[in-house]
Amino acid sequence: MRDISAHVPSPPPKWVENFARVGLTAKGVVYCLVGILAFMAAFELGRNSSNGAGKQGVFQFILEQPFGKWLLGIVALGLACYAIWRLIQGVNDSENKGDDAKGIAKRLRYIFSGLVYAALAYLAAQMVLGNSGGSSGGGDSRETLAAQLLQQPFGQWLAGIVAIIIIGTGIYQIYYGLSDKYKKNVRGAGLKHEVEEKMVRMGKIGYVARGVVWILIGYMFLKAAMQSDPQEAGGSGQAFQFLESSSYGSYLLGAVAVGLVFYGIFMFMRAKYQPISTSS
Repeated sequence: MRDISAHVPSPPPKWVENFARVGLTAKGVVYCLVGILAFMAAFELGRNSSNGAGKQGVFQFILEQPFGKWLLGIVALGLACYAIWRLIQGVNDSENKGDDAKGIAKRLRYIFSGLVYAALAYLAAQMVLGNSGGSSGGGDSRETLAAQLLQQPFGQWLAGIVAIIIIGTGIYQIYYGLSDKYKKNVRGAGLKHEVEEKMVRMGKIGYVARGVVWILIGYMFLKAAMQSDPQEAGGSGQAFQFLESSSYGSYLLGAVAVGLVFYGIFMFMRAKYQPISTSS
């Protein structure tokens, strides 16, 4: 990875920090809105459905507000900033994770995150530009991916591996929250102890809720692999729908929705207080 980073120009430190903070803020906005729309769908407040409470549903919601194209454009730009920061973390090793197995694994996780949010930024930008592709269902991108994988030799195995990676990501999110590893992002920020503790608890609940959603998305992708049916795959909207259709579904979905709002608030806290490493 050092060979790759040698060809990537080192950006000015302030530039990196600004991109990180703008990106974390945009991520917070998206997750807060996802949680709010999912909560409204859980308890039938308004006309929202759980299927429309995913990230694409949030983009559509923003687009329908006054000055919606401008607002969604700002969100798209913020998500692009977040993606670029994550790629810098992974390629330039700005967090000094190193080149051993553990360090490379963490840097690959940053790169994966960057690519995911780059795709979200692209989707938001397409919707701003009025591209008809942006109006498709929230799970279409995963259905397309599942369909492409299933068409390959050993396609079911490939799709199954992707599903396991998604589920593993969800399990790691829950572990990350319960192990308190996330606290380093806000500790020592100069907040009052009571405020800091409340925000840290929000982060814990948020990471667990996010992990649950990832696990459900992975489960649906695994069903698509096992049944060789790409339509079984879905995104966060379909994950919410799955929760809502289970026993005590409204309460389960409501709990996850609140957790996602907490996660969004924790992103705002990170945007304001997290020390951003800009070394390379």
